[in-house]
Amino acid sequence: MRVLGIDPGLRNMGWGVIEVTGSRLSHIANGICHSKGADLGERLLSLHAQLTDVIHAWAPDAAAVEQTFVNKDGVGTLKLGQARGIAMLVPAQAGLAIGEYAPNAVKKAVVGVGHAEKHQVEHMVKLQLPGVKIVGADSADALAIAICHSHHLQSAGTLAKALARAGA
Repeated sequence: MRVLGIDPGLRNMGWGVIEVTGSRLSHIANGICHSKGADLGERLLSLHAQLTDVIHAWAPDAAAVEQTFVNKDGVGTLKLGQARGIAMLVPAQAGLAIGEYAPNAVKKAVVGVGHAEKHQVEHMVKLQLPGVKIVGADSADALAIAICHSHHLQSAGTLAKALARAGA
């Protein structure tokens, strides 16, 4: 199964694709969509087009997006929310199920603690995906989101199998 992780951002939207085979994870690709254009509409459209290209190129089976946290800058939070809308819309248009995770949940799944620093997340992503060449901090976060989602998918699959055996 291929999992696409997306770290939403209006300027830079990180993405990462991993392959999940049993409990084994492997890196497929990662990158950053950079918004282009003078106004907000153009920037969102460019992110939509780039993320659509990512999905067509790497054919993921599932997607996961980091939830937006609210900060003191209401305008910035609103713009980030609009970019997150693109991050949710594009996989939905491709027919993918989408998981959503709080930043602390992603950090806990990858590092083991919910308040890890960015460099700790990147270090653990490199350990879990040997040989990965990370394009930037946004793509490292996206790979972490994909790893988090893969853990949740594996847990759900294990639970479903156990429930099926118990009912049989």
